[in-house]
Amino acid sequence: MKTLPKVRHFETMSYLPPLTDAQIAKQVQYILNEGYIPAIEFNETSEPTECYWTMWKLPLFSATVVQDVMSEVQSCRSDNSNCYIRVVGFDNIKQCQILSFMVYKPNR
Repeated sequence: MKTLPKVRHFETMSYLPPLTDAQIAKQVQYILNEGYIPAIEFNETSEPTECYWTMWKLPLFSATVVQDVMSEVQSCRSDNSNCYIRVVGFDNIKQCQILSFMVYKPNR
């Protein structure tokens, strides 16, 4: 019997290969099209599913185009290269997080 290596999965799309910037941009466009508020979060631990995430700056209330969000993702990546980073979409009517997906995993 062959045992598979332990692989951590963090969000729904983490079962897929890492998303390219173009694929991330399409997901961000969906967030904006639905009227959700995008935000970026990061986590320094090795088990990001079992703890709280730190928000990168404030939610991007004024983001109207994908490039607004993507530039913040790039800034977060460059400042936190040892952290897991995800983008989340908040619904301001329901007052809850609607979706999230991983945009960066550190090499560990």
